[in-house]
Amino acid sequence: MKLYTGPLSMFGAKAQIAMLEKGLAFDCVMVPFDRDDNYEPKHPEVLRVNPKRQVPVLIDDGIELFDSTQIFEYLEDRFPTPPLWPADVADRAKARQLELKSDEVFFPQVVKLFGLQHDMQSAPAVAACAACARFYDEMEALLVDRDYLAGPYSFADIAFYMAHVFADRKGAGMTEATQRLVAWRDRVGARAPVRQVVGTMMKFLANNGRPVPVFLQPLLLRT
Repeated sequence: MKLYTGPLSMFGAKAQIAMLEKGLAFDCVMVPFDRDDNYEPKHPEVLRVNPKRQVPVLIDDGIELFDSTQIFEYLEDRFPTPPLWPADVADRAKARQLELKSDEVFFPQVVKLFGLQHDMQSAPAVAACAACARFYDEMEALLVDRDYLAGPYSFADIAFYMAHVFADRKGAGMTEATQRLVAWRDRVGARAPVRQVVGTMMKFLANNGRPVPVFLQPLLLRT
């Protein structure tokens, strides 16, 4: 298997973590990223497979996929052990909904902050940070009686963890107001595949003179 991603691709990191969680052997091809978190130049295989011209792209024995969620589903179908969706149908549906909300409800608010780093007190930036805080409150409520968002550790946790990494980078991190969620972040962040992928990402940032979130700075000390 070959996964095309980038050193600052949130969606590529999701796929990469999932593949490591499942213990899969694969080649990881990193395409260049610029200071605006865009990947340039476009890789020819990414352009060939994905009409959206984006990473991640997975190629596996004649199967060519793009979109992190579609890659998730393929991995779960082909490599069901260890499972990364809950076994119960209703719980699995809830987990899938959470993964979708991370990508399409929470992360769009983070994207709004990408061009506002120079003016975080502006009305659009304040509104985006407030929307992120409301989402944190919603996720906090899920953790009253469980360690992970959908019960067992799942793709939903991978998706929201990575979205939060970018939120923190752009000024909309968690606070002690959501203590259960901060503890959840620590649990997810302690997993070896997450440390491996996010650690590499943080070292890329540091090596390019870019700030690293405080809660991830210990990863820079790992060899």
